[in-house]
Amino acid sequence: MPRALTEISIQNLKPRAVRYEVPDGGARALRTVVQPSGHKSFAVRYRNAAGRARKLTLPAGITLAAARKLAADAMLEVAQGRDPATAKQDARHGARFKADDTVERLAEQYIEQYAKRRTRPNSWRGTVAVFRNDVLPAWGKRSVHEIRRRDVIEILDKIATDRPSMANRAKSALSHFFRWLLDRDVITASPCVGVKAPTPATARDRTLDDDEIRRLWRAADSLDDRAGVCIKLLILTGQRRSEIAGLRWSEVDGDALALPAERMKGKQAHVLPLSTQAAALIESMPCASEHVFNTPITRFARIKQRLDSHMGDVPAWTVHYIRRAVASGLARLGVSLPVIEKILAHRSGSFKGVAGVYQRHSFLPEMTAAMQRWADHIEQLVGGKPAKVVKLRPH
Repeated sequence: MPRALTEISIQNLKPRAVRYEVPDGGARALRTVVQPSGHKSFAVRYRNAAGRARKLTLPAGITLAAARKLAADAMLEVAQGRDPATAKQDARHGARFKADDTVERLAEQYIEQYAKRRTRPNSWRGTVAVFRNDVLPAWGKRSVHEIRRRDVIEILDKIATDRPSMANRAKSALSHFFRWLLDRDVITASPCVGVKAPTPATARDRTLDDDEIRRLWRAADSLDDRAGVCIKLLILTGQRRSEIAGLRWSEVDGDALALPAERMKGKQAHVLPLSTQAAALIESMPCASEHVFNTPITRFARIKQRLDSHMGDVPAWTVHYIRRAVASGLARLGVSLPVIEKILAHRSGSFKGVAGVYQRHSFLPEMTAAMQRWADHIEQLVGGKPAKVVKLRPH
């Protein structure tokens, strides 16, 4: 029976042409491993729960007593059905992966794999801006596992000092980012949980009154045909900017717009009846490509500057106010809230929760009447002649 090892007996072990192991007494799992170079180390030999022979290499440079303690701990894990060699490998791989888990690398993955695929263009571009301008300069090389709630609060407070609205958008972007990491099992908890928005939300009640709509319509005549028609269609339809700016001929279905789910914020297809005035505007555009405006309308900041210069003394506004103006204008004309929400493709309000599940009426007749009534109101505002009923030509 082999004798128990001692520090002296280990020192006296001589190297051979091939590597060999010396057990620490009878059936003990601890072994001294001697390499041809003369280097010595400790290892534990055992069989896992599946009966497979396994080897656990112990840390270099430890004493015999420390090796025996680690060997005893390892064999206790084996007795409990665990595999210490596998656990060591997993820990080593986990440490390597964590070293790669920088905010910079994972933010790039998040934007490419989630934001660009699952959110609208304006949303993911806003997320890119948040990370590029604020998050990556502060955290780029840090591991996501190091980010704490205090770090989130500090970066949001810094942004809020001169950009309060952007701080709220940054909070939303970070919350979605860390939630994505949580869902992918990269982190075990989000540092954004419990963090309040740095700036109190303000009610978004600014809209455009009839006089401002009249000025806007006339200012649209100063733009080129594409941009001018786009702005007028926003006024006549109340749809989102991206939905009209990127309108395709394939989405013009008779006297209605049939917008596919992938182009809608709520990811549900939307059918909107066209007034005769809106149909006439679309019909006026040349059929030169798959898009109604040849290419999607962009650079709305420049378009708005041009509009502002022709609208005169008008309080600050944004293009999104047009959509609010349509909603409030329809209400003033007596259109019911469910019809307005159907026109705007809202999924909340009258069609939220259980009501949305069981409400299957299309409201298309009511929407058709409302859209025509609104267009007639706009035509009266701007003082134009009644538009002829237009049958859209096939494209």
